[in-house]
Amino acid sequence: MALETPKYRFISKGNGYEIRQYQSMIIASTKVDMDYSQATSTGFRRIANYIFGGNSTGLSIEMTAPVMSDVPNSKNICEVMFFMPSEHSINDLPKPNTIDVRIKEFDLGKAAVLRFGGWATKERVKHYKEKLKKRILAEGHNVAGAFLVAQYNSPWVIPPFRKNEIIVQIN
Repeated sequence: MALETPKYRFISKGNGYEIRQYQSMIIASTKVDMDYSQATSTGFRRIANYIFGGNSTGLSIEMTAPVMSDVPNSKNICEVMFFMPSEHSINDLPKPNTIDVRIKEFDLGKAAVLRFGGWATKERVKHYKEKLKKRILAEGHNVAGAFLVAQYNSPWVIPPFRKNEIIVQIN
């Protein structure tokens, strides 16, 4: 069974990237103050605990893809996000059992997206972020938000078959 992914409308193709219009979504998020690799792992575990029943009603919530996070920056603070299945509204989702996890609306809107394979290491993510940034600026788009990395696969999928994306809101 395929995992639910964020809904979007394809707008156009740029130089090695796509422009998409995303629908608003509900996310569970957590901020972690650690190195990128540790932060994504810790953030994943926190939110996985929430969706696997670590919440006010003990509800198990279906896993979705991708797991999204901030592109590493100099501050070492990383927000990790799971988007919630579309069958849920912000009002019917249970409250997290920890203050480290927040449920909120997230509107990515119009975004440029660059796909890449392999592991989403700190170095590779920064490389593809710069690649996307150069391309969108060269084609006249303006960056309107933070760069995100979206990882679609479970950890046991081998690098040649992994799907990742760098996503940034544009205007």
